[in-house]
Amino acid sequence: MTTPPPLPLPTFFKPDRVGEVWRVPYEERAQQAKAWAKEYQITPASQDAPQICLLAIDVQNTFCIPGFELFVGGRSGLGAVEDNTRLCQFIYRNLGLITEIAPTLDTHTVLQIFHAEFWVNAAGENPPPMTLIHADDVIQGKWQVNPAIAHSINGDYSSLQEYALHYTRQLDERGKYPLTIWPYHSMLGGIGHALVSAFEEACFFHNLARNSQTRFEVKGGNPLTENYSVLSPEVLEDGRGDAIAQKNSPLIEKLLTFDAVIIAGQAKSHCVAWTVEDLLSEILVKDPQLAQKVYLLEDCTSPVVVPGVVDFTDSANDTFARFAQAGMHLVQSSTPLADWPNLAL
Repeated sequence: MTTPPPLPLPTFFKPDRVGEVWRVPYEERAQQAKAWAKEYQITPASQDAPQICLLAIDVQNTFCIPGFELFVGGRSGLGAVEDNTRLCQFIYRNLGLITEIAPTLDTHTVLQIFHAEFWVNAAGENPPPMTLIHADDVIQGKWQVNPAIAHSINGDYSSLQEYALHYTRQLDERGKYPLTIWPYHSMLGGIGHALVSAFEEACFFHNLARNSQTRFEVKGGNPLTENYSVLSPEVLEDGRGDAIAQKNSPLIEKLLTFDAVIIAGQAKSHCVAWTVEDLLSEILVKDPQLAQKVYLLEDCTSPVVVPGVVDFTDSANDTFARFAQAGMHLVQSSTPLADWPNLAL
C-alpha cells in the first residue's frame, strides 16, 4: 500500500497567531473539516492501520503563551510557541494518519499541597512561589499546614498536618525532588487552563475530519499530591497505607493498544519526561519491546529555562537519550511518518 503524501496546511491556520489566545469558530471549522475530508479522501479513523495516537502533554495557555504563569521558553525564549507551531503543522499534514489525539490538561484549584495557601510559617505568612519544602522544614515548624484550610480539605487539621509530614518525607526519600510551591497556574475555569487556541482548533478539526473523539485527560486536581505525569500522581498512599490517589490505568492500557504512540508537549524536562518515564516503567514490566512503538517529537517540546537561574536543557536531553536507549524513537515533526523507524504504514 502506498503511503499518501503529507496533506497541505488549511488556509485558516496562521502560524503567527499560535502564541495568541482567541476563540475557535467551531461551526465554520466543522464544515471545513467535512469538506477537507471529502476533498482529500480522508477515511474515518476506525479504518486506520496502523492505529496511531498523539499524546499531547499540557499544551495549555499557562505553559505555552508568553506572559502566562509558567511559560516554557526554552533556550530560544519562545520555545513552546515554536513547538506548537510545528505541532499544529504536524497534525494537519498527517491528519489522515493520526487515529486519535489525547491532550492532557493540568488542572488545579487554589487549596492544593503545592500552592502557597496550603502552608504558613509561624507568622502566618505563605511561602513564596518556588519555595522548596522538605520534611525537616515541617518537623522544625518552618512550614506548617494552614489551619484555616483544613475544613475545605478533610475537616481535620491534625491528620492533614500528619499527612503533610508523610508527603514531604516520601518525596525526600525518593530523592527525585522536594515539594515545590508553584505559582498559581492551570486554574480550573481560568483562561490559563485552556488549550492553546491554535492547538485546540487543530484537535477540533481532526475530530471532525476523522470521526475520532478527542480524548481529553485531566490531571492534577487532587489536593494532596502533585501530578506531573498524566499516568500517575507522585504519592498514592497516606501514612497509614490508605489510597489517596490511583495510577491512570485506563490510559496506560489504552496507549499500549495503539501500534504507535507519538508524544509531544510541555515541558520536556518536567511533565513530558515524567509521563514518558511512567510509560516506560509500565512497558518494562509488560514487555520491553513495546518501547519501540513510542515516538518522541523532539522539535515539539522544550525544557524549562529561566535565564540566569536554571536551565534544564542538558538534563532533559540526557533523559531523552535514556529513553532512546530503552528502544523509544526520537523523531522530528518534519520527517514523513513513512520514514520513521519501525513504523509500517
